[in-house]
Amino acid sequence: MGWFIGFVVYSLVWWTLLFCVLPIGVKPEEGRLEEGGWRGAPATPQLGRKIIWTTILSTVIWLAIYALIESDLISFRRGWLAIPD
Repeated sequence: MGWFIGFVVYSLVWWTLLFCVLPIGVKPEEGRLEEGGWRGAPATPQLGRKIIWTTILSTVIWLAIYALIESDLISFRRGWLAIPD
């Protein structure tokens, strides 16, 4: 896997995990419409903590994907997944 494809895979994993982690622990605040608030907005979104956890988890998942690709455990060149000539 080249550096560009590695970056693209990491980015896809990171964004996917971010959208999975965002709703965890969110409690909506009571809407104060007169102050410009919205009834579905979270009281404490904790975005910094969620970004850190997303980065850690996506790094672990990316390393697993990288190891799987580099190990030739799944190969399209030989074995039952081989593309016929």
